[in-house]
Amino acid sequence: MTEPDRRRVLYVIVCAAGPAGDVGKLVTLAHQRGWDVQIIATPSALDFIDVPALEARIGRPVRSQYRKPGEPRSPKADAIIVAPATYNTVNKWAAGISDTYALGILAEAPGLGIPVVVLPFVKVNVGPK
Repeated sequence: MTEPDRRRVLYVIVCAAGPAGDVGKLVTLAHQRGWDVQIIATPSALDFIDVPALEARIGRPVRSQYRKPGEPRSPKADAIIVAPATYNTVNKWAAGISDTYALGILAEAPGLGIPVVVLPFVKVNVGPK
């Protein structure tokens, strides 16, 4: 496949928060708009998503760690969306901490010119008045 024929690739970075279980809706919307999707989950997010179902939908493994030698590379990202983005991930990214595969991808994106959209999800505890 030549470069102009290549479908656009959207990386969906999923963090460990309640809305993570709905990431399949985002996959559907991306597919409807002609995007291929690569899901990258933080290690904690794996407990929030249905990995086998998502892998069946996207046709590739859900990634949560760096690949091992000999494993295939993920396709090059054309855009990245972080949804839901937790307070922890946003703050580590801002501080330059790259202790997970997901944060490594986010750290590299600006230098590679890859646009990133972040949808924060922060649980706010509101006490009695």
